[in-house]
Amino acid sequence: MSNEPRTQALSDEPAAPKRKAPVRRRKDDDIAEQEQLTDEEITAPGRNWYFLHTYSGHENKVRHAIKSTVEQADARDKIFHVVVPTEDEIEIREGQRRTVKRKLYPGYVLVQTITLKEGDPDSDEAWHMIRNTTGVTGFVSSGTRPVPLSPEEVSHILRAMRMEQPRVRVGFIPGQNVRIITGPFEDFVGTVDEIDTEKGKVKVLVNMFGRETPVTLDFLEVEKL
Repeated sequence: MSNEPRTQALSDEPAAPKRKAPVRRRKDDDIAEQEQLTDEEITAPGRNWYFLHTYSGHENKVRHAIKSTVEQADARDKIFHVVVPTEDEIEIREGQRRTVKRKLYPGYVLVQTITLKEGDPDSDEAWHMIRNTTGVTGFVSSGTRPVPLSPEEVSHILRAMRMEQPRVRVGFIPGQNVRIITGPFEDFVGTVDEIDTEKGKVKVLVNMFGRETPVTLDFLEVEKL
């Protein structure tokens, strides 16, 4: 029997399947857009920021519709940025902690356009493109004229979107009864005394041996009755 390696047999074997490259998650469009906004871009001469009223729950649809219209009409020199202001928020539900997006101004969309002037053709075009978008009920205005936001107001909104530390949404308030669901005080019922959202802690007054004893717990260790 030959001792030569069976190179032919090996070459006939099917090649191992190629590994697929990991799918990269697409960054949130609003976050990606606002990250590109430099101070010069935010306060560029001849531009202003306006708030739009929208139907409740239609904020993102309005944003995408306006951006689509701008692309189709090649109006990027009139309408520059459309943002739904949001912030990260930690939600605690059923003993689980998860990060969700919370709209800072439900029913509103922030848009940067050329300064809207009455009787100016470019302004009229931008106004009509935005105002005729499905879901838009109007500009925040004084009478019939849209009122621009001040640079300080815009900076405040964008700064809130850039916060690195998410806010914590707590489902209980001081004075409310809660049940401790884990640890040495499991199944004890107590009253919320203090809430520290920065540290994610809650102080609960528990009745032990005939007197109220304060117990500091993590938000995940209690549940609302």
